[in-house]
Amino acid sequence: MAGEPQEEAKKIVVGLVVEADEGDLGQADIGDAKVPDIAHDQAGGLEEQNVEKKDKLAQKPGDVMESTGTASVAQGVLDDHADIQKAQAESQEHPSDKRKSLLRIGPGLITGVADDDPSGIGTYSVAGAQFGYQLLWLAPLCMPLMIAVQEMCARSALVTNKGLSAIIKEHYSKWLLYSVLMLLIGANTINVYADINIMAASMKMLFGLPFALWATVLTIVMVVAQITVPYKHYVKFLKYACFSLLAYVVIALLPQVHVNWNLVVYHMVIPQWNSSPGYVLTIVGFLGTTISPYLFFWQAGEQVEDDIADGHTDDAGYRASPINRSEIRSIRSDTAVGMIFSQIITIFIIIATAATLHVSGKTDINTAEDAARALLPLGASAYWLFTLGILGVGLMAVPTLAGSAAYAVAETAGWRNGLYRRFSRAKGFYATIALVTVVGYLLNFVQVISPVKALLYSAVLNGLVAPPLIVVLLFICNNRKIVGNNVNGWLSNTLGWLAVVLMSLAGGLLIWSIFTSGKAA
Repeated sequence: MAGEPQEEAKKIVVGLVVEADEGDLGQADIGDAKVPDIAHDQAGGLEEQNVEKKDKLAQKPGDVMESTGTASVAQGVLDDHADIQKAQAESQEHPSDKRKSLLRIGPGLITGVADDDPSGIGTYSVAGAQFGYQLLWLAPLCMPLMIAVQEMCARSALVTNKGLSAIIKEHYSKWLLYSVLMLLIGANTINVYADINIMAASMKMLFGLPFALWATVLTIVMVVAQITVPYKHYVKFLKYACFSLLAYVVIALLPQVHVNWNLVVYHMVIPQWNSSPGYVLTIVGFLGTTISPYLFFWQAGEQVEDDIADGHTDDAGYRASPINRSEIRSIRSDTAVGMIFSQIITIFIIIATAATLHVSGKTDINTAEDAARALLPLGASAYWLFTLGILGVGLMAVPTLAGSAAYAVAETAGWRNGLYRRFSRAKGFYATIALVTVVGYLLNFVQVISPVKALLYSAVLNGLVAPPLIVVLLFICNNRKIVGNNVNGWLSNTLGWLAVVLMSLAGGLLIWSIFTSGKAA
């Protein structure tokens, strides 16, 4: 770092509040008084600005202490500035702005890929194997709903420069904030458990070593990678592994796999109903793995990080320029592309499993081997392709699950957060990622359950948790005090409330059917 910025940063006034662990300065640590702030000038250097820090997020009493000098504060600001510069430099490596929206991996596309996580693959495989083509109607129904919900998440983050937990904390009561936080953490931890379960089971299927060994190795790799490897680089590598999901598309199009395309079209257009608990359970799981709570918080957090990387805002949430309509259009197109891709894969997973497993009478799938048999028309490579796909989406989804929980916890606690930050500057954030991942790993040794059933049940949990969170999101996006003139239009509100009604109705029917029949599947 150059000497001039170093001297500039040391002019920061004494009295800033810093976290007790080695002077970690959080974004909520600046008081109400005007203080000098470090910002970019047009030449790329540093300059001081007097800005009013309006948002003072609460800190736990044991987390802070008063600084007795400016050295640690100045060094912290320089470290934060270096992290932001690095993120912006990586963003500038992408194509020009005109081509960026088409070629770059945006939050919406990442969210769409993460939506087809192991839980999704397991749930869609169960749907196809057990019920054939009957549940295909849910895919075109869910597509506009998930686009509307995820667009609201991204738009609220773009307008406020805050994640969802920070917005709820600022504008709503504490009981709502903590209720949302507990629902999210609980659902995410169970999802991590199920994802690690199927990933380890898939590795055991191929290599035969103990399940516990693979679960341990995978957990260590994911935690270390999240802390040491920038997520943008991590995703660029894993997206190639996710291409193995296209094997389901190939299966459906192979001439030796006799897909009844007339039935496919019929069931995509005409909803089928079955009051059996297993059918209702699968519907709730389908809705829950498609419109998942963790994706709400993840896309909002990633949108804030993208704005920082693109130089639109600083890490304290202050924009250098007003939001323009092109930014709104960009997040809508990015979200739509991601969600459409997700549902295309969903449709072909159901078609492939229906045309292979269901027609052959294999309707009850419990293990990784059972699920992988849908790819057997491709020959001996079927198990390798299945494992590669599960690992690719799993290694992407588990950090997404843990990361969305970490965004929510850090925003609630007022900690510095963001995957662009180094570990030493966001310890609480990264510790939460590690904790959620490790707890999910440990659950595999508490309750033994078949890998595919674990995926389905975790999706069902998402389906039960999502409706109240969507209601909160609708309140946020219709509140002009929060989003200004960027409130929901009639279409967003209609689709959002439709998602709430359908998911609540399905969840209610599931609970009723379980109590009246005495079993879930």
